[in-house]
Amino acid sequence: MAAPSFSYPIISLPASDTERERLFATDPRTGPLPPYRSILHCDLNNFFASAELLDHPELREFPVIVGGSKADRHGIVLAKNYAAKRYGIITGETLSQAIDKCPHLISLPPHYDKYLRLSRAVRSVYERYTDQVEAMGIDECFLDVTASERFFGSGAAIADEIRETVKREVGLTISVGVSFNKVFAKLGSDMKKPDAVTVIPPESFREIVWPLPSRDMLGVGMKTYQKLYYRGIRTVGDIARCPISLMQSYLGKAGAALWVCANGLERSPVMEQDERCPIKSVGHGMTLVADLVSEEEVLETILELTQEVGAKLRKNDLKCGGVAVAIRENDLSWREYQEKFTRSTQLTREIAACAMRLFRRRHVWRNNIRSVSVRAIYVSAAPASEQLDLFFDAEAEEKLLRLERAVDEIRERFGEHAVVCAACCRGGKFNPQRIGFAEMV
Repeated sequence: MAAPSFSYPIISLPASDTERERLFATDPRTGPLPPYRSILHCDLNNFFASAELLDHPELREFPVIVGGSKADRHGIVLAKNYAAKRYGIITGETLSQAIDKCPHLISLPPHYDKYLRLSRAVRSVYERYTDQVEAMGIDECFLDVTASERFFGSGAAIADEIRETVKREVGLTISVGVSFNKVFAKLGSDMKKPDAVTVIPPESFREIVWPLPSRDMLGVGMKTYQKLYYRGIRTVGDIARCPISLMQSYLGKAGAALWVCANGLERSPVMEQDERCPIKSVGHGMTLVADLVSEEEVLETILELTQEVGAKLRKNDLKCGGVAVAIRENDLSWREYQEKFTRSTQLTREIAACAMRLFRRRHVWRNNIRSVSVRAIYVSAAPASEQLDLFFDAEAEEKLLRLERAVDEIRERFGEHAVVCAACCRGGKFNPQRIGFAEMV
């Protein structure tokens, strides 16, 4: 899930609410903000599991999970329905752990194309009410319906109408939080599930939000929660009442940002539907059907991964200034290595060569390797012109770039596996469904 981007001035604040509101009433990107906003956070309930149960309505009352195949090493719980949740099954645990809790558990395979289609159908409903629809992932969106209230009624009325429309037209249920900023709208959608609307108004947010555990707030993960807990900060209200300078000393800028959120002063705007957050990295990872035991197998995997990384960079007209390689071993420990380029690139072959060079130089074999990820980092827009050094062969790079773009066009037209790297043709330890070798033989 992708978190929304917030921007807060980190300053010493006066104690009075009036002065705090005045200081935070202007967003640095948009200028003065209206005194009132109506923000919705819409969250599809148990999205993957609910999507699968649309095709298997006879299983609705049984404990069901969506998970990968144990034989293909993708044996984790991706999603579960409420019947499975009652057995204590959690997302991310292994299938064997889930079956220990519920021996009669039903496991269904994932279908990502279906989830994408349903997600688009739900967003088309949101877009009937506002053009400010900011995705937090495939199953969550923020909506700013402030201007829509004159046409459709209050934020709560809009939320209820959207909830009923999605259920009627798509067959899925959503929980909606309604508030005056993103953070509290997100809190609201988590408070009542499934198929519910929760309103957190500005005049009574302290009574509703402050008693909640601090871990319920957006931006507080387990490590942050532990740091706060052992300092006696247990609730959202504890964060709000703690001096901002003390929160900043505990957690740096993140501590000050949490203080702003807890006091109801978060004012980041909801992006418009066509607006996108700046891309900071482009990556691709793979869990293998069997452990990698040699450098040759790692090379095959890196070549396969970097094909997609390079294609994404070129498609979005981006260049990267470095590479990060993450290795997870079969004991589930992992390490990541990074290296900067002397000049930015979008060539797959340069990314792959750097990734493999980095692995050979930095990685110490302790156990066999379960999964590999490659990320292009220090990503920026490809410049129209750039300064070249004396010994750089720009003509050769342009030829290689035209070649890789030609391959991209062939894959776009005939399928992503119409052209593959020769070193990857064996594909012995790749997941056939994901990589597509089943289509090649």
